[in-house]
Amino acid sequence: MAKFKQIDLKKVKTISIKSRKSNVTPADFAKVYSPQKNFLDFEKSLPNTLAVKDLKALVEDIVFANTKKKPVIVLIGAHVIKVGLSPLIIDLVKKGIITTVGMNSAAAIHDVETAMWGKTSEDVAVNIMDGYFGMARETGDLINNTLKTLSANSDLGYGEAIGSELIKRKAPFLKFSILAACYKSGVPVTVHAAIGTDIIHQQPTMNGAATGEMSFRDFKVLCSSVKDLTGGGVVLNIGSAVIMPEVFLKALTITRNLGYKTAGFTTANFDMLHHYRPLMNIVTRPTQGGGRGYNFTGHHEIMIPLLSAMIKNRIR
Repeated sequence: MAKFKQIDLKKVKTISIKSRKSNVTPADFAKVYSPQKNFLDFEKSLPNTLAVKDLKALVEDIVFANTKKKPVIVLIGAHVIKVGLSPLIIDLVKKGIITTVGMNSAAAIHDVETAMWGKTSEDVAVNIMDGYFGMARETGDLINNTLKTLSANSDLGYGEAIGSELIKRKAPFLKFSILAACYKSGVPVTVHAAIGTDIIHQQPTMNGAATGEMSFRDFKVLCSSVKDLTGGGVVLNIGSAVIMPEVFLKALTITRNLGYKTAGFTTANFDMLHHYRPLMNIVTRPTQGGGRGYNFTGHHEIMIPLLSAMIKNRIR
């Protein structure tokens, strides 16, 4: 005899699956892709569900922003450059699809090293053992001395200053520089330094006043772009877990404080992991009360080429 009483299921009521509301049908399933077809056919072969639907919706929002001359602001971390995505960002800048680029100063370092010397991303584990991690002289000299000189002799910001310097020096790998491409295209490019976080801050040429001043100018440049997001702009955060989400939230606050009705725009975060600040400061908080926020988890070297190709299928 069982000790515990079991409920009787004999009187449970059922319904027909034909009348039941269902979320998935074969019409939404993936289609088998034929290699003889083009990328648009591949896109159509993707299952019409979950992240795919979100990605398609984001692309449509970017197309809308481009059509309505609204900002498409792309915020990046250093990993975007380290995994080789600079050509895709540059292409979208040149085509007028990306209207502002913001980056942390680690991204600027990788951009400079790639443009000048065709190599970046040192082996930290090896170089930190003898105290030479981050001590590449040429990198620090170029960036720090440029910032020091131009902070006193111009009204340029960090991004403009370095982009113009790379062009002036005719960097051997200039075509891979986001900073230079933005400067040439007249697209605002901003660099946001957190002093003490980057290798150039530990070298003798480091000037805190110049670095702070140039980064502060860029914060104000970013604010100027953010104020125009109202009614259809887009903000993408790619691979920055702390710096750019924090900077963007403050820039958004500044615009609203100054009376701009910065609302009704789309945001999206792309990263390999879920992080608190991008989720809150990019996806959730900025879009409350109007707008849409998306969160995509995946490797940048897969997700961003896919996003770029989908955008270009609609904006030629």
